[in-house]
Parts: sequence; C-alpha cells; structure tokens
Amino acid sequence: MENFVVSARKYRPTTFDSVVGQHHITTTLKNAITSNHLAQAFLFCGPRGVGKTTCARILAKTINCQNLTPQTEACNECESCRSFNNNASFNVHELDAASNNSVEDIRNLVEQVRYPPQAGKYKIYIIDEVHMLSNSAFNAFLKTLEEPPSYAIFILATTERHKIIPTILSRCQIFDFNRIQIEDMVKHLRNIAGKEEIKAEDDALHLISQKADGALRDALSIFDQMVTFSGNNITYKETVANLHILDYDYYFKLTDFLLNQDISGTLLLFDEILKNGFDAHNFITGIGEHFRSLLVSKDNVTVQLLQVSDNIKARYAQQANQTSLSFLLSGLNVVSACDANFKNSKNQRLHVELCLLKLAHLNQAVNFAKDFSLNGDVKKKTSVSTGNANGAAETSATPPPQSVLGSNPNGITNGNGQSLATPPNGHPVRTPAPAAPPTVVPPDTSPTAINKMPPVPTVNFPPPPIVEEPSPSRAPDRNVPLPGAKKMVKMPSLKDIQAQLSNPITNQKTNTTTSAEEEPTGPATAVSPEAFQAAWRELTVQKRAEGKMLEYIILDRPVTLDEKQEVLLQVENPVQVDQFNEFRAEFLAALRQRLRNNRLNVRLEVKEQQGGRKLYTSQDKFSYLSEKHPILPELRKRLMLDTDF
Repeated sequence: MENFVVSARKYRPTTFDSVVGQHHITTTLKNAITSNHLAQAFLFCGPRGVGKTTCARILAKTINCQNLTPQTEACNECESCRSFNNNASFNVHELDAASNNSVEDIRNLVEQVRYPPQAGKYKIYIIDEVHMLSNSAFNAFLKTLEEPPSYAIFILATTERHKIIPTILSRCQIFDFNRIQIEDMVKHLRNIAGKEEIKAEDDALHLISQKADGALRDALSIFDQMVTFSGNNITYKETVANLHILDYDYYFKLTDFLLNQDISGTLLLFDEILKNGFDAHNFITGIGEHFRSLLVSKDNVTVQLLQVSDNIKARYAQQANQTSLSFLLSGLNVVSACDANFKNSKNQRLHVELCLLKLAHLNQAVNFAKDFSLNGDVKKKTSVSTGNANGAAETSATPPPQSVLGSNPNGITNGNGQSLATPPNGHPVRTPAPAAPPTVVPPDTSPTAINKMPPVPTVNFPPPPIVEEPSPSRAPDRNVPLPGAKKMVKMPSLKDIQAQLSNPITNQKTNTTTSAEEEPTGPATAVSPEAFQAAWRELTVQKRAEGKMLEYIILDRPVTLDEKQEVLLQVENPVQVDQFNEFRAEFLAALRQRLRNNRLNVRLEVKEQQGGRKLYTSQDKFSYLSEKHPILPELRKRLMLDTDF
C-alpha cells in the first residue's frame, strides 16, 4: 500500500508563483534576485502556516539555480535543483532553533560558515523559530550576522518577532507575512480538490477556510480530515457536523425569531445550541459577527467585506432587507455589552438569555421611539383611571372594543356624537371620553404675589416687671438682684409666643388682626438699626439651636429696615417664599415682641444667586430641561404626564 502524504506536504509550493497569498513577498524577492541586490540576512515574520519556511526554501533553491528562467524561477533540471529536491544539497543548511538554542549550537554554525560552497554560488542557512535562541546565543551570532562572508546568506523565520533582540533586527531585511485571505485559500483548496478528483461544495470550502483562521497549512489539514470523513464528496452539512461549528443557519433562524419578537423560539434555539455542546460565549460572539455581516450587506459598496460564498451572500442580502439599521446598531451594542460582562457573570446562561430578551424587544423599542418624533403620532396603550360619583373607576385611554361594551346595532349616540352601547338590561352605557392631559401652571413669582402673606397677630406687650427692693428685716431672696446690680428682665421665648398663637382664646395676651395686606397697627416703639440687627440675629441663632436648619438658612442672610418699619428679606427662589410663609407669623410675632413694635413687617424679594441657576422644584427642572431639549413638552403632552409639582 502506498504511503499517504498529507496535502500540506504533497502540494507545498516549489516556485514563487505557486506561493498563495504572499505576492508582496515573492515579488520583492524575485526583483532582488534579478537585480542582484540580495541582502546578507533576511527575517521572515508572520503567523503560523502562511509560508515563511516555504519561501525561505524557494529562495535558497532559486539563487543557486544554474539555469534561471526569465520569470526568475528555478528550472528544477540543473544539478543544484535536483539535489535540493532530493534533500541532498550541501549548500542549504536548516537549523531548528527551538531545539538548538544554546551558545554551542551557534558556535558550530559560525564554524561552518567559514567554509565556502563546493558547488554553487551561495551557502544558505535557514534558522527556523529563531526567537527561541537564548540571549547568549544571539550575542554570539551578532558578529557573523553583521559581517558574513560574501557567499553566506542567513534566512531567519519566526512567529514572534517581538522576542528577538533589536541588535538582530537591525542587521536583517525584514519581511512581514500576512494571513492568507479566505478567497485565496478557497481557490487553492478547489484546485487541490480538482487534482484529487474530489467533489467539494463552495460553502464547505469557505467554512474550512474560515476555520483555518488565515493559516493555509491548517486549511489543508482540515481538508484531509474531511476527505477521510466523507470520502470524495465534501458537503456543507457534513463539514458542519464534523468540525462542530455553529453554522449560518442558526444565526439566520435566530435573527428571524428576534425580528418577529418570538421569545419562546429564541430561548428554545439557545437551549438547543447548549445541548449540542457549543459554548455560550462563542454563540454571543457569533451573533455580533452575524449582525455585522447584515450591516455591511445593506450597501452594495460594503458587501465585498463579506468573505463567504455567493449563496450565503444572497441569504445575508435577503435578511438585511428585512432588518432595520436601528435594530442592527442597537443589537450590536447589546451584544457587545453581553460579551464584555460574560466572564464576570456568575449565572452565564441567564446573562445570555437576558441579552436575547433585549434583542427580541429591540424592534418594539425602536418603533416606540420613532413615534415620539415631533411629527409622529403616539398611540398610548395604558389606561387612565377616572373616578365616577359612586367611586368606581372607568378606563378611558382608548375606546374599548365592542366585545367588551356590547354591540350597537341601533346606532344610539348622545349629544356629542358618542356611541352608547346597549347592555342586556336595556339601559345605554356611555362610552367615556379620553381624559385631557393635566395642565401645568407655572408659579407666579411677581412681587405682589409673593408678598401676599398670611396675617400676623398683634401682640399686647406686658408691662415691665416691677422689682421690689428687699426689706432689711427679712432675708434677701436669691432670685432678686442685690442693690447696685443690673436689673434682669426675662423676655418671652419663641415657644411661649407659639403657645400664645396656638391658644388665642385661653391666653388673652394676643389678639389677631386682619390680613397682612392691611396696614399694621398697634403700639410702636422706635427701633434703631443696631437693635433690629441684634434681635434678628438672636432669633436666627435660636432657630439653629432648635434644629430648624431650613428656617435658619432662610433667615441667615443680610436684611435691612427702612423708615416705614418694613424689613426687606431677599430669597433665592419661590420655594423659599412658601417655606418662609409657613413660619412667618410665629417669627414676626417674636420679632415684634422683642422690639416692642407692632408695625414691623417683612417684604420678600426673589433674587437668584450670581453663581448660577439653582433648580429646586420639579417645574424648575422641567423648564430647564425643556430649554435644552425642545421635544420634552411635546413628549409630556402626548404621554399625558405631569412633573409632580
């Protein structure tokens, strides 16, 4: 039985023209050979299976060929070419640096460089996986690599260029090999299948090429595996089954479920994928790739970015026409967030299922958002409850169907043209009209409005207490000051005044007057600005001592007293006006009590701070946001919302 040779060796390129997907490398090397501008050292970098060692061997064979063709290709007929094809050439030396990475190995190599070739023009040294050399070996190799004999050429190959020391890189001519494109691999596999008389579907070859991830050697290995599995007929379904790949059908079916908002079908499909042994993270990554393919399929200019067969391109184009751009962009954001947080999730299956549920509702969310455009129309589905006279609630957001209210064969209507359904008892039922949206009334901040304050009671001042001098015959009272000492008069506190205001009937010390808009009357004592500031400050500090910080903040600000016995207090916003009015009567009564002047009054003035506009109420916040986003008032009106103010 003939020994089997894998396709990667059997169909290994032997000329520059047969190298797949590295035309920028082969063209440069051919031009260097033609013009006799060969470098002393080459460094071939790139991922695995892209032709680094193959190009090194072709270069070594071609520069020693005795009969070069005009296309700069080896003749395969001269003695040098025949010896190279039989692995018997003395001018080509290959060294595996992965197993020969010591200083002694490099010294042996340098020793061999001293001897010129017996036949041919060049001695070529191919060092594969050169990044595996130790630092000492690199340093031992530096001198020879920089100044080799004229007949010596070094070709270094590596998959990890960053591990090579810079002194080596500076002495080499560097060639970067690219990943082989899917179309190039498909074409190469189709050519091999034709030579081997194997039938292969294009979709299957595309799937093999994608699985190879840019490495032609891997693609050839998978191709041999599929030939062994399915014989001389490679089909797409057998390739999917053998390679255990999430094929396009899963994602096309999933997208149909998402567009139709079929949550059950979506979750069942995900469960089937997990039961078949596929990884949930790879599934999420595949959804993102599928959405990306649908996105580029929407334009004929970008459809060339799809590296799939023509049949799959047609399916992508068909589904892209059914999918909106908003759905794809929003879906990519949702999938990207799920992919980023997948490893940190403790319940990864639930994490993916939540992502699928969001995707299933994307169309509904996108359509709902479109209805809120300025020229759009919103159909509110939620019902608004309104109470009738008996306390029962009737829903009136949208007219209920006839199956609920009953038919109206007689066409009974009321005066407004509303249809009246007739229930079995014969009494018509009025169909409630839609409720009107709430009206937003901004607060009135004019000086006249903010100074319409509640009435303040007129306080009857008690006469000053009479302090009697103690007689010499009785013992002195400790509570009475000694002769010559200052006489202390106890003033009423805020709690005493508040008690007087709360019980005006039982306590005859206070009398209420009319509203504050009338001119205050009663006894008045001349008040100096210093006494007024001291009394105001004392009452303000007392508020803080009692823990009433809100009242303290309002009062703790500069105030002035004019000749009309009127106090000017500046506040920052209408909210502080309402807050001051809540304790105005109590505070003003205490201020009049301390200064013994019933003509004192407080006038408020709203003045915003210079540091910027402060937003306190919901209406202030709504007005501020409406200035930045003009669509908000229309949105509130259509949704029939209020701002809770």
